[in-house]
Amino acid sequence: MYTETLSPSFVGMTFPQASELCFTKLKLLLLAIEIKSDDGNDSKIAINPRGAKISANTQGFFIAQSADEVKRAWFYCKACHEDVKDETLIKKCKCKNLAVFRKGVRAIQTLGRASDDYSIIENDHITPQFTPPELPKRAQNRVTTIPNSVPNIKTPHRVTLSVKANGGRPSDGNIAQSPSPEYGTYRANNREDGTHPGYHLAYEVKKLMPTSRGSIVNSTHNSGGLQAGIADDQARDFDFEKTEMKYDSTGMFHWCPSKGLEECILDRNQAAMTVLNGHVVVCLFADPDSPLIGLRNLVMPLRASNFHYHELKHVVIVGSVDYIRREWKMLQNLPKISVLNGSPLSRADLRAVNVNLCDMCVILSAKVPSNDDPTLADKEAILASLNIKAMTFDDTIGVLSQHIPSIHSPLASPIVLQRRGSVYGSNVPMITELVNDSNVQFLDQDDDDDPDTELYLTQPFACGTAFAVSVLDSLMSTTYFNQNALTLIRSLITGGATPELELILAEGAGLRGGYSTLETISNRDRCRVGQISLYDGPLAQYGEGGKYGDLFVAALRHYGMLCIGLYRFRDTSSSVEASSKRYVVTNPPDDFTLLPTDQVFVLIQFDPGLEYLPNRGESMVREEPP
Repeated sequence: MYTETLSPSFVGMTFPQASELCFTKLKLLLLAIEIKSDDGNDSKIAINPRGAKISANTQGFFIAQSADEVKRAWFYCKACHEDVKDETLIKKCKCKNLAVFRKGVRAIQTLGRASDDYSIIENDHITPQFTPPELPKRAQNRVTTIPNSVPNIKTPHRVTLSVKANGGRPSDGNIAQSPSPEYGTYRANNREDGTHPGYHLAYEVKKLMPTSRGSIVNSTHNSGGLQAGIADDQARDFDFEKTEMKYDSTGMFHWCPSKGLEECILDRNQAAMTVLNGHVVVCLFADPDSPLIGLRNLVMPLRASNFHYHELKHVVIVGSVDYIRREWKMLQNLPKISVLNGSPLSRADLRAVNVNLCDMCVILSAKVPSNDDPTLADKEAILASLNIKAMTFDDTIGVLSQHIPSIHSPLASPIVLQRRGSVYGSNVPMITELVNDSNVQFLDQDDDDDPDTELYLTQPFACGTAFAVSVLDSLMSTTYFNQNALTLIRSLITGGATPELELILAEGAGLRGGYSTLETISNRDRCRVGQISLYDGPLAQYGEGGKYGDLFVAALRHYGMLCIGLYRFRDTSSSVEASSKRYVVTNPPDDFTLLPTDQVFVLIQFDPGLEYLPNRGESMVREEPP
């Protein structure tokens, strides 16, 4: 994953147009861009944004083989390269516009670095950039200038200060030859109300973190209204009796009132009678005193607000209740969670939670590995994986499908209420966490890989059935060279995060409910990773020997979906002995031939859905022609 500044030829394009040009012309996969706020101080990474246009100096985030390939996005010039067919020939040109643009970028970068490094220089002495409040006012109002020794810097005669910059404090280094009137007004206002700009952040956190009800008892009696423990100025904007909290205070995740652990515990009979289907099973090995692994980080991405509530998959945790009770404080506000007090090695417990009908089975271990033999660190996880693969299930449920006239998902087949379960445990979708990379050789009995093969080249890793902690090492290296890469990866994996939410979680407050406002609801409008089948649906035509490049362009133009890879069967033959394992092909070339059994990983735009209207389905049926 790499970042590069987009050339001036991209300015004015929408993101889908820029992404299509990068894929078809430059052979690059553009995933996201950096969007700056109106004042230019704040920026955010927007993944496959809807309706965003490329501005000058926009940073793009790419998936490519090397940094040299990504430079094509910077070198691309419409005047010089529009007719070039070979992407390797797109190199630096001598176009006048490009030269002027790069010269301007250098000047801006130089000015920005000089403003940071030489914010206040007087007599070749660098003074602190922030003026401490305890210094005399005479020192605070002192006007300094940048000496002429700093190259290529022209000091403006008037600069408008930004309150957000420098942690909310105005930097004296931004004051040029004469003091700006805004500066004097800003200082006067702060002296009048006796507050400091830095307190604004604390106030925003106060609004996001509800206070206790005990502190507002008096205001409840005085106003006669129902208070909900949030900031008083917000309380006046809502009718709490008619409003229900559905999302957290930032609008990024689904939220529900706290539930006790005892309410969510199921025994075998209750789990079997629930007839779980399309859910997520978490097999957890842990002792009562094992260190916490943070199950909230696993469940939160499955509760992202860009899913509708009915799309949330039920999460069933199979493990020791004594350990889960210690984790429950961080899980109690997340909906659709059940706990089965049992063992992941018990086949009776696994059958009770219908592991053969789950959409994913995650096998984790919180136990501390022994120092005697590191190979035994993953013994429980490996045994649980092999145990599930050796199970057989009675296929008596079958497929129950309901075909509702005229109500079809635009990207999938008619609504399926229940899918066919796996007859053999080897077909259950599963992922196992490993501490020791070399233990991956024990996960697949039919795997003929060499035991000395690196993790990245083994079948379990390529098929997505194994995850090792060492994978995070490469992520750390990527982050070291590109700090924005971690933000992008976290947004893809966790379903999104905001600075406000990060601040709340860092303080240990946990998820807090919030009332829906236009600002928080707008946070739902973000894309998510999904899978599209080429067996049926509007894109099925490309599964019959079509090319990946044609699929990429059609999905982006007609549905706003950004294709990022394929999920293909390892054995494409139709023989009885063919394996059901799939592997991932990330960003295949445009001439890659597609198969009907392929599934496509895409970045799907948020679908707000239809507003609820009574008898909507009946009216649609009546309107159908005979």
